[in-house]
Amino acid sequence: MCGILAVLGCSDDSQGKRLKHRGPDWSGLYQHGDCYLAHQRLAIIDPASGDQPLFNEDNTVAVTVNGEIYNHEDLRKRLPNHKFKTGSDCDVIAHLYEEYGEDFVDMLDGIFAFVLLDTRDNTFIAARDAIGVTPLYIGWGLDGSIWISSELKGLNDDCEHFEVFPPGHLYSSKQGGLRRWYNPPWFSEAIPSVPYDPLAVRRAFESAVIKRLMTDVPFGVLLSGGLDSSLVASITARHLAGTKAAKQWGTQLHSFCVGLQGSPDLKAAREVADYLGTVHHEFYFTVQDGIDAIEDVIYHIETYDVTTIRASTPMFLMSRKIKSLGVKMVISGEGSDEIFGGYLYFHKAPNKEEFHQETCRKIKALHQYDCLRANKATSAWGLEARVPFLDKQFIQTAMSIDPEHKMIKPEEGKIEKWVLRRAFDDEEHPYLPKHILYRQKEQFSDGVGYSWIDGLKAHAAQHVTDKMMLNAANIFPHNTPTTKEAYYYRTIFERFFPQNSARLTVPGGASVACSTAKAVEWDASWSKNLDPSGRAALGIHASAYDKSSVNSGVVQPEIINNVPQIAVSTPGVEILS
Repeated sequence: MCGILAVLGCSDDSQGKRLKHRGPDWSGLYQHGDCYLAHQRLAIIDPASGDQPLFNEDNTVAVTVNGEIYNHEDLRKRLPNHKFKTGSDCDVIAHLYEEYGEDFVDMLDGIFAFVLLDTRDNTFIAARDAIGVTPLYIGWGLDGSIWISSELKGLNDDCEHFEVFPPGHLYSSKQGGLRRWYNPPWFSEAIPSVPYDPLAVRRAFESAVIKRLMTDVPFGVLLSGGLDSSLVASITARHLAGTKAAKQWGTQLHSFCVGLQGSPDLKAAREVADYLGTVHHEFYFTVQDGIDAIEDVIYHIETYDVTTIRASTPMFLMSRKIKSLGVKMVISGEGSDEIFGGYLYFHKAPNKEEFHQETCRKIKALHQYDCLRANKATSAWGLEARVPFLDKQFIQTAMSIDPEHKMIKPEEGKIEKWVLRRAFDDEEHPYLPKHILYRQKEQFSDGVGYSWIDGLKAHAAQHVTDKMMLNAANIFPHNTPTTKEAYYYRTIFERFFPQNSARLTVPGGASVACSTAKAVEWDASWSKNLDPSGRAALGIHASAYDKSSVNSGVVQPEIINNVPQIAVSTPGVEILS
């Protein structure tokens, strides 16, 4: 991932350096009058000549882009009369604009956030990918300027108002506003009726993974040992040998996992890595390592959402170690739980209609949660994460299935994400060991080790008093924190991003086991146990919270000499390869 900043109608060009962490390979700046396009490059495709901003043949159209266009070679073939200056996958954008005007965005197959400046009439457009894998924000200055940035920190100090640039949208200065360019059938939340075809699901997902093997730099896979990341690793291992990447970097796939000593993910990931024959790297962290990183995590991830911070911290620590090994891109498994109803609370979906509508709500909100985490936790260290489950074509295939097939029916042997598991249950050429293929869902923040969340709660209890909680609604009237952990994160966020616009970019509302507020209504007991951990799904998760933890809402630390304590091991991150 790279970092972009566009300032349209302002004379200050100094802000781009705030995003330097996202693109350590090159800094680019283009000025036309009072318009600036800045770019921080993380070079993945054509590292030698793909520096930005990018231009058309006569330099009248300039583009700054953060993203990957997987079908760029096919798009180049549709532009025979155009001459490209670089081999960058993003070089097609300016030329598509020349050929098709503002309506070309839906032709792009990939993840992206870009700003295009047409100097011939001094107009511009900005667009964000369909699901919002790539972050983007838009802001307005008192001087009439418009700011567009990959991160909040690129514009929050200079704009009177700013907000999240919505996924699947395009901003046109000619039209004077936003319009949605991504309009798939599932977006209306109408109930689909296509019969389940396991081979269609398999083919669509394999295609999504294979296209993401497009790279000119060393890469690997994130492997937690859960279903989603294990399938990504398995498909990558199967198809790597025939790719251009294999010719440059060899056919030996590297896999990476993070966790506390003895965590569920480490054990499962090691087994999958052995099965697939990957070069496997384990990163251990302690609860104290994670606690020490919380402020940096909140600064980079730009949220105060509890579950996002819990999951971002181990990913943040792991990304630093991965980058230190010379790897610049990883493939990850985000998005499957939203598409297939994989979170444990889906066990309580009352019917297929509500099941499907909840998956639609979850996909629409991904840019505020898992996409935010996967992108910013890795980009903080100049690492790119790719997410094949959020491929446009794959989503269309999966979201067209009659949701009756996705319903969780233990009495019929159908656990969460059964349609995905069944699609890859190949007896003749198995993708994964059976027990991994049918392993119970673990949320990332749980799978790295259950004591991670317990330790965070105990740490927050040391810093947030009952008296502070009594005044929470007065101090934080918007998205009022209801737990000490949430209050602790909120105070850190507000220190970095004190503007009202900043706090409005973070979602809120009741949640259990990562549900939306609407799905909390599925079980009356959930309203008394509002915690985003999968272990809050009482009676479903094999290691669910006990009732004493539920009633208190916080795991209580041990009291020693009137000071709350938690037991942690010696700080330090250990690497095993």
